[in-house]
Amino acid sequence: MTAGMRERLDRAALPAAERPTPVIDVRGYSFWYGPTQALFDITLQIPRRAVTALIGPSGCGKTTFLRSINRLNDLIPSTHHTGDILLEGVSVFSPGMDIVSLRRQVGMVFQRPNPFPKTIFDNVAYGPRMNGLARERDVPERVERALRQAALWDEVKDRLREPGTSLSGGQQQRLCIARALANEPEVLLMDEPTSALDPIATERIEELVVELKRRYTIVIVTHNMQQAARIADFTGFFYLGRLVEFGDTAQVFTRPRDERTEAYITGRFG
Repeated sequence: MTAGMRERLDRAALPAAERPTPVIDVRGYSFWYGPTQALFDITLQIPRRAVTALIGPSGCGKTTFLRSINRLNDLIPSTHHTGDILLEGVSVFSPGMDIVSLRRQVGMVFQRPNPFPKTIFDNVAYGPRMNGLARERDVPERVERALRQAALWDEVKDRLREPGTSLSGGQQQRLCIARALANEPEVLLMDEPTSALDPIATERIEELVVELKRRYTIVIVTHNMQQAARIADFTGFFYLGRLVEFGDTAQVFTRPRDERTEAYITGRFG
């Protein structure tokens, strides 16, 4: 067991009052694509300022669940849900919910880097400008801060007027992270953010995620169980649309409570 896993296991043993408080509270959430049910009665609490990894075989509902948190699934026709998802105690489905504001608070980084066809600077400045988060004279400071948080500033500070697409794949993904951070979200959702990257770029993204959890709540979907063990404080195992197990990462990987979790982690399926 690594020192990091041992530390997380010790934290799980703390009295409830001393554990990180949840920022996302999911209550009996189910989801359908037309007549096909994709999620079944998901209930969990996602702790604040921690990394929560969602693992499980392809097609088990991880990404559907992730996209439910900031209602990206609303963009898909003929979907519906039951249950609720609360962000800071407020339902994301409540009447009058400002979807733009929700997606500013809950940023998203996708599987493949998707920089806008704009300069590096304008990619990061886009959100603050569109959302009126900063006066134009303050935008450069916000752009620099976001690029520094994404560990990209030193690599691009002399290239800010170049296209974002001119960067390497790993740099583009960090640019997309900076673009999300420029909106100063509370939560950062990441859908397999390293699956299209080489090992060196993957390592940099993982280091960045661990650094960012000091300020943000991060939920990451990953098929890489070693990655989950390295960077996640908490892990949820999804299987056939159900949340089979959720807990401290060290506990899930070393003492899983469900035999299906153990079978997946040990490679017997998936």
